[in-house]
Amino acid sequence: YAAWHAGKTRGIVFAGLSFGHTPRAMGPVTCFKHGHILRNHKFEREDLWVRDGKIIDPQELFWAEKKEADIVIDCTGIFIAPGFIDIQINGAFGIDFSSVPEDPAQITRDLETVARGLLAHGVTSFCPTIITSPPAVYPVIFPRIRARAGGKWGATVLGLHLEGPFISREKPGAHPVECIRHSLERGMEDVLAVYGSLEDIAIVTLAPELPGAAQVVQELVHMGIKVSMGHTACHLEAAEAGVAKGATMITHLFNAMAAFHHRDPGLVGLLSEASFKADPDVFYGLIVDGFHTHPAAMHIAYATHPKGCVLVTDAIAAMGLSPGFHHLGKVAVHLDEHHRCTVKGTDTLAGSAAPMDACVRRFQKIAGVCGALDAATIRPAQALGISHRKGSLAVGCDADIVLLTKDLDVRATYIAGECVWTA
Repeated sequence: YAAWHAGKTRGIVFAGLSFGHTPRAMGPVTCFKHGHILRNHKFEREDLWVRDGKIIDPQELFWAEKKEADIVIDCTGIFIAPGFIDIQINGAFGIDFSSVPEDPAQITRDLETVARGLLAHGVTSFCPTIITSPPAVYPVIFPRIRARAGGKWGATVLGLHLEGPFISREKPGAHPVECIRHSLERGMEDVLAVYGSLEDIAIVTLAPELPGAAQVVQELVHMGIKVSMGHTACHLEAAEAGVAKGATMITHLFNAMAAFHHRDPGLVGLLSEASFKADPDVFYGLIVDGFHTHPAAMHIAYATHPKGCVLVTDAIAAMGLSPGFHHLGKVAVHLDEHHRCTVKGTDTLAGSAAPMDACVRRFQKIAGVCGALDAATIRPAQALGISHRKGSLAVGCDADIVLLTKDLDVRATYIAGECVWTA
């Protein structure tokens, strides 16, 4: 309780939730002037005002305090967007989140290295992702990768994404088959026996067809954890049952799942059903690295359900490094000269080496600039249930901001209104 209370009074973020009373804003005011602001899925030509880490309404400032900006940043010719949010990233810059070094204290230092490196790619928040691993790995990693507010040290950690081990052995992808758990018959007892703790867990990916999965989905959702369906051979009926129990996401659409069939569309069929609803209740991750998903498939998915599209990097330790051999958990991975990652000695894709800003630039050819930016900002925030404070430049939201050229190259990254990286 003492640790929780200390975190509460400091306003630290836990598993995507913000605690602490915010006093009346009295700090200096920053104005991002003459830029093109992404709001409500389109660009608006107006100024963006920030104070005490939040987006503010300048009219209230003028009327209440008769105050102008203390700091003015000229954004002529610049796109102003919310900071990017990556909800599935296995590692980067030589660091793998699923690996335990000789000195476990190194895990926290490695997390900071990745969080700091992501700033150059416009990422202001992320979910470190742990793939299917031996049970002994989880209790070592979990206490050392905690949800944490971002700043100059690095991007905000929103909580862990646990991808496995409760997945299908028919669709392991690059996950070690020997570590997969193919049943949840004992419900949360099975879950806790593997993970030990569910503190600071944001997302759990599981296969909805596993025995006992439906009840586990319901209980995880009740605990405030988002459930994503992936690495699955399920039919549409099992996917619908998962959604009925509260699952709201699909992990890396088209990859490590049963292929679309006209008589049984599987997970892909959920996109059609969700497209008829005013507010998306099913979101799907899309890896736009040039290898995982053909542009035609991305066109179909986005045209069917644009409001549910969430860009994810699925990046591994090889991101930011030269071609060669790297690792993903227990699995050896080869990064070739085209930056394609495969399990060593096979043609099986093993995550990505593409940073989020590269994915956005590639996806804008399909979704347009605003659509691509939405898929890296407001959509992942909505998927996590934090769009009231992240992924948007609406008044009252966190001032997590990325400044982009018209070619979508990152010029500067801000967290809570503070410049944390500049080109």
